[in-house]
Amino acid sequence: MNNLNCAITGYCTKVTRNVNMAKLQNGYLFPEISMREFQHLEKYPNAKLISLGIGDTTEPLPDNIALSMANYAHGLSTAEGYSGYGAEQGNKALRKAIAETLYKHVPVKDTEVFVSDGAQCDITRIMLLLGSNLTIAAQDPSFPAYIDSSVIIGQAGDFGDEVGKYYNIEYMKCGPENNFFPDLTSTSKTDIIFFCSPNNPTGHAATRNQLEHLVEFARDNGSIIIFDSAYAAYITDDSPRSIFEIPGAREVAIEISSFSKFAGFTGVRLGWTVVPEELLFSNGFPVINDFNRIMCTCFNGASNIAQVGGLASLSPEGFQAVCSLVDYY
Repeated sequence: MNNLNCAITGYCTKVTRNVNMAKLQNGYLFPEISMREFQHLEKYPNAKLISLGIGDTTEPLPDNIALSMANYAHGLSTAEGYSGYGAEQGNKALRKAIAETLYKHVPVKDTEVFVSDGAQCDITRIMLLLGSNLTIAAQDPSFPAYIDSSVIIGQAGDFGDEVGKYYNIEYMKCGPENNFFPDLTSTSKTDIIFFCSPNNPTGHAATRNQLEHLVEFARDNGSIIIFDSAYAAYITDDSPRSIFEIPGAREVAIEISSFSKFAGFTGVRLGWTVVPEELLFSNGFPVINDFNRIMCTCFNGASNIAQVGGLASLSPEGFQAVCSLVDYY
């Protein structure tokens, strides 16, 4: 097929394709879902489709949050209001607000918070940080970006058609048969553990006891947990909203989160990652230093406009408004 393409176009470069891209199965999940929805509606135009495929938001942003971004954007047209590049790590005031508002009772410093353009982008940057020579574990089922990013960077190995999985990934079964939490006694040791709570797509929020076992498991094996808390605002019981509520987690975990679901910023694009100072590589080098370099090299800072919106959502008025939206959902 590839040679046929060259014959049709009349020319191909001599650059070889990334072999890991060829290992990806089908298209990325969410565009695939959208395509199937479109095809279904073409075939059945009167169908009343309820889409549970993509965790998008539907309600308008709170007025004070949208207005703050609009005013800032308009201010860019004035000499007094114009601003260019910001810090790669994020607006200092926003980093402080995230630490003080969302980690009020958790030991997180504002200097450990890195503001970004979304949790999914940070997943890929973390994979770039960690490199290809590592083993990973992920919940099964889980958010597809963990697996696909692992494949692209070269951690996943080949795909086994007979098992429907990648050979080098440890799939941690999380279903009703085991209370949506993996059996760690039978889970192989890996360098990296991707864990999402509340889980996407099952919705299960891990209990404190479960996360204590996860942190203990990581510490015993010398692993790093990549903890995705994008849906933490939807927890209504006493389940932890952050991995850093668990003693010892600061030595073994990175936390990724997002304004997408919490504040309805799916189209605005704003997220953050917390990298504790105590988290060290095997040679004693601080992970936060390398992640800072990744952010400075591969990212030029989140949109100033989006960050103003994030700051507004963490103000007393804005926070009350976004909490009301969460209650609605």
